[in-house]
Amino acid sequence: MAQWTSVMGATRLARLLGSQRASGTAGAARALTPLGPSGEGAPEAGGHGSDGGAGAEASPDAASSGAVSSGAAPSGFARAADEASGRRTPAYRALADGVRLLILEGRVPVATRLPAERELAGALGVSRTTVAAAFEALRADGFLESRRGSGSWTAVPAGNPVPTRGLEPLPPEAAGSMIDLGCAALPAPEPWLTRSFQGALAELPPYAHTHGDYPAGLPALREALADRYTARGVPTMPEQIMVTTGAMGAVAALTRLLTPRGERIAVEHPSYANVLQLLRDAGARLVPVPMAGGLAGWDLTAWRQVLRDAAPRMAYVIGDFHNPTGSLAPDDQRRDLVAAARAAGTVLVADETMADLAFDEETPLPRPVAAFDSGGSTVITVGSVSKSIWAGLRIGWVRAAPEVIRSLVAARAYADLGSPVLEQLAVAHMMNGEAWAGAVAVRRERARGNRDALVAALREHLPDWEFTVPLGGLTLWARTGGLSGSRIAEAGERLGVRVPSGPRFGVDGAFEGYVRLPFTIADPLAREAASRLATAADLVRTGAVPEANVPRSYVA
Repeated sequence: MAQWTSVMGATRLARLLGSQRASGTAGAARALTPLGPSGEGAPEAGGHGSDGGAGAEASPDAASSGAVSSGAAPSGFARAADEASGRRTPAYRALADGVRLLILEGRVPVATRLPAERELAGALGVSRTTVAAAFEALRADGFLESRRGSGSWTAVPAGNPVPTRGLEPLPPEAAGSMIDLGCAALPAPEPWLTRSFQGALAELPPYAHTHGDYPAGLPALREALADRYTARGVPTMPEQIMVTTGAMGAVAALTRLLTPRGERIAVEHPSYANVLQLLRDAGARLVPVPMAGGLAGWDLTAWRQVLRDAAPRMAYVIGDFHNPTGSLAPDDQRRDLVAAARAAGTVLVADETMADLAFDEETPLPRPVAAFDSGGSTVITVGSVSKSIWAGLRIGWVRAAPEVIRSLVAARAYADLGSPVLEQLAVAHMMNGEAWAGAVAVRRERARGNRDALVAALREHLPDWEFTVPLGGLTLWARTGGLSGSRIAEAGERLGVRVPSGPRFGVDGAFEGYVRLPFTIADPLAREAASRLATAADLVRTGAVPEANVPRSYVA
């Protein structure tokens, strides 16, 4: 069962199903999962109906007519067709497939309470019998759990293992035998990194005469980071900065400080796999909030409902070239989300790890999320040089109110005491000179070229995969043509290409029909990787991959 139970209104569910039909993806649900015990035949309606009554009055065969009422939402389910056979698909089965795909894609979180049969039938413009039969099919396939008189909740089939843990590193020495599409990180931008370390070594002697522990970070780096925020329109003092061991260290420290075990934390759905696993291990109750479609950013309607109903202590978001989808939240969404979090008493942790990786420097970027928090008590910002410069530096930071920083620093005595001095000096040297701009320019150019090579290779070898090309960041979120992303990942590993499947970025098994692809390889390697993925997809399509085998680990 999911970490938190939400409620899905009939109108909203009908709107989601309508957008799904408009995009032509409703039929993909049947390819992603087995039919289960219900098979192709019509299930018996009623039983555990969400209205709590004795069930539907007519047979499901009658439901296939759809019974569209005038003025209601258009009912694509009454007209659904089986393209493969040319036969009409019963309306209840089309509706069940639509709901199933919404669950697998994470747009309806697991453990969401669905509307009553009568309410949903009215919103969709179909008979209640159609909805009852669809719910029964979902229960038979393991995607719905019901209790008479209490309603029905979404679920995923029991006994189907899905890869939901974090992403583990592939040793660099293994790179020669495997094309790594799991690691969303690039080699260091030279010569800027080496020059910065040379400058850092020259500045090291005075620090070498101290004990070397700086729990809040080196004063020089804290000041450089504060100046960067001030230049971006967010006035900041060094006392508002704590240097951490990467962004993961920052999120871990904030989780320990703000959310005791059992507290609710709202997260985007999908979200970064390693942060999701970190929060799970910390004992948090995750509350998934669906992203808007394509690259449209946050779904503010969903966020307002979750913040109002769940009242999470903390929310974790990536507004800048989101990992994994690549979306960029605009100013109005940032303003509205901060206002909603403030009203709910929720601390909003904004991860800016990808903020420097806009590919088109002429495109105006939104303001930092913290710029919309005039009081300074709602938004805490997390940053890192792992994506913009080099993951090997392991330098991140927290920007928050001074009292929060003092609490974090006090608690650090029981954690790692501080970050390495030489690496901090190197980052400060970059930020205080021309090296930062030079290094980021190298990183953007390389990532942009890799993105273009990957997109071209996918369109050549996997034309049925669907994705929206992001304008920055390091990741592409691809729908795998109705096939299981987990099975493709397992087959791909056998063929010498590693790719993380969608469920790693979701809660409770969502996003089975997706994979995440990073902008880390160029041609001809990108074409070879796409070719191997196409072969893996063919193996899955023909049933050559055992369903029980699931990939064990991938790189962040």
